[in-house]
Amino acid sequence: MNDLSPEREIDPNAPQSSAGLQVDPSRKISALVGLVAGALAVTTGMVVAALGNVASPIDAVGSSFIDRTPRWLKELAIDWFGTNDKTALRVGIVIVLILVSLISGSFSNKSPSPLIGAIVVFSFLGALSASERTGSTWVSIAAPCIGSLVGMAIALVMLRQINNQWLLKHFPGESQAPLGWDRRRFIRTASTASVGAVVLGSLAQNGEQNRIDRIESQIPDSLPTVADSSGNNVGEPVAGELSYITPNDDFYRIDTALSFPNVNLDTWKLRIHGMVDNDLELTYQDILDMPQIERTITICCVSNEIGGPYIGNAVWQGVFLKDLLDRAGVQSGAEQLFSRSLDGWTCGFPVDVAIDGRDAMLAIGMNGEPLPLAHGFPARLIVPGIYGYVSATKWLKDIEINKWSDAVGYWVPLGWSRDAPIKTQSRIDVPRKNQELQPGLNKIAGVAWAQHTGIEIVEIRIDDGEWIEAALSEDLSDDTWRLWTYDWVATSGKHTAQVRATDKSGYTQTETVTSVAPDGATGWHTRNFSVI
Repeated sequence: MNDLSPEREIDPNAPQSSAGLQVDPSRKISALVGLVAGALAVTTGMVVAALGNVASPIDAVGSSFIDRTPRWLKELAIDWFGTNDKTALRVGIVIVLILVSLISGSFSNKSPSPLIGAIVVFSFLGALSASERTGSTWVSIAAPCIGSLVGMAIALVMLRQINNQWLLKHFPGESQAPLGWDRRRFIRTASTASVGAVVLGSLAQNGEQNRIDRIESQIPDSLPTVADSSGNNVGEPVAGELSYITPNDDFYRIDTALSFPNVNLDTWKLRIHGMVDNDLELTYQDILDMPQIERTITICCVSNEIGGPYIGNAVWQGVFLKDLLDRAGVQSGAEQLFSRSLDGWTCGFPVDVAIDGRDAMLAIGMNGEPLPLAHGFPARLIVPGIYGYVSATKWLKDIEINKWSDAVGYWVPLGWSRDAPIKTQSRIDVPRKNQELQPGLNKIAGVAWAQHTGIEIVEIRIDDGEWIEAALSEDLSDDTWRLWTYDWVATSGKHTAQVRATDKSGYTQTETVTSVAPDGATGWHTRNFSVI
């Protein structure tokens, strides 16, 4: 009778090979180990980041990915996902993490090295990405590292429980008896780790929301009374659904920030420096104490396709940028106004644009309310007539007056033009795309814009007929769009409408269709609809 030690006993329930040896655990089970370990590593890092009041490792990696993404891929993301591009990127990162966890886990049924290596690589990427972000702290770097340690620990524990031979060889101990896959222990460990990952994920989400709530709690309930609100009459809705002012919640948001930067009004200051006679540092209260002005200004994203939604018209409150520059004293030879945000984003435009008489603003209010966090609280730049990618810095912290050779804005090295005047454009909003109309009198309506030039004429044509002049809303300012309408007696069938605008310089929109890159799209907006 053989005298086997407990370490040599064979589990009678374990699957046997023809040689009487146990079969290696399946790759499906070790893939599950990879998924659980990866989830626990990520959610632990997210919780640590939330506790440290910093961006999550996923957002840090996503931001680094955005910085290195070629222009064509950025354009494609905006075309496909619009203002949901950031959500799509987060989902894409999660999908990649899941796939890598499953694949590396499946190859870890003989040795944990593939899974451990994958966790280490993602930890390194997370720490490296965090170190690159403006405003990051040691917690930003530590978060993915701590998460990886937790993920590796649970991976080793679970792989050991499914009888990984490498672990038995290198980590012998009494806990290995009996040999074989202890299903109960494995299921218990996997379930506990999975529930832990879900709980940690929920805590991380709550922590991020709490961070945002803390920032928004600093936003004042109201702003000082406006001293100058000339030119801010609000037009009436057109066709019952097209409004002159874009509500804050409907206003487009296109930027590179995956998560809002931290804002602390106790320490926040706007610095104006560089080629100036006097460096300025302004607190939020300093700005509130200045005489407030209010202007209705339309702003537009260069990524706006013909007829696209990335344009909005709002009543902005703040102070003239020219007044701030006059206080600083811009020196002779200065060429560029270069601005930085709290999250590190940069852009630049000609100094002359800020002082040529247009209503370029440092804005702290939007549509009668303090500036929302999503749109740049505590302060942002609003510059009529040039696209936002060279001017509309949100979460503003720094303005440097310099020469073009001194600094280059975020988007210019990626192939976008340095100078970016907004093109004259028009859009059909009513009827909606593929909307079915009733025969008889119908209203066709939309908006047209040529910021800092002004709209003179809008024309429409139906089914390639003659161009007909549309009725225009009141011309409140060259810096705002104009609503247009045309009363059309519809006949049954399928129809096509096109629109074009002529600005006050006499330029009429070209029919030639071009891409948004490198300095804005051109072409006539066309809409198809049916009359039944």
